[in-house]
Amino acid sequence: MFKMEPFWERFFYLVLLISQGSSFLNPRAYAILHRMHHAYSDTEKDPHSPHFFKDVFGMMIATKNMYLNYLKHKIEPEPAFRGNYPEWPLIDRIGDSWIWRISCALFYIGFYVVFANHWWLYLLLPIHFLMGPLHGAIVNWCGHKYGYANHDNEDHSKNSLPWDFLLMGELFQNNHHKKPNSPNFATKWWEFDPTYPVMKVLHWMRIIKIRKV
Repeated sequence: MFKMEPFWERFFYLVLLISQGSSFLNPRAYAILHRMHHAYSDTEKDPHSPHFFKDVFGMMIATKNMYLNYLKHKIEPEPAFRGNYPEWPLIDRIGDSWIWRISCALFYIGFYVVFANHWWLYLLLPIHFLMGPLHGAIVNWCGHKYGYANHDNEDHSKNSLPWDFLLMGELFQNNHHKKPNSPNFATKWWEFDPTYPVMKVLHWMRIIKIRKV
């Protein structure tokens, strides 16, 4: 999809830690699960297919347990799923620590204390605490159950317009499974992936280099 110089890789690793906050995901463990998801899409070996769980909570708990196994190196992935992902052990330890998670949660609460002008806004705090799992649940559950398909990928992946815009293109799951290495998740003229123009700008600034697919 694209490559990045070591300096920018470390820079965005830090941006990832700060922006994800209490929902920080280890890039290595995430990459392994994502590669497995593509290789085994909607089969029993898919780590988060909605078609093998009775509800979204069961799917996410199973995904969490498998993620932790790879994070803690309790199990090792198949050779095909190893390598070519960034690693920074110090940042990974910080992001996976309860000190970091609780500190982020306290920051979110403090932000609301200062800026929230209605009591009901505090009901949004759980979303901030668990944004990562919520995003994963929406993409992996809805992206393989609801919507339309442009391509026959021999799985249940779907595109979910117009909700795709709220998740920056992540709900173009059917397109993404057809062309997993494409930086643009839109494949029809009337579809739009909001993340792709951002990547084009980063490419123009020579922060990343988009590879031809």
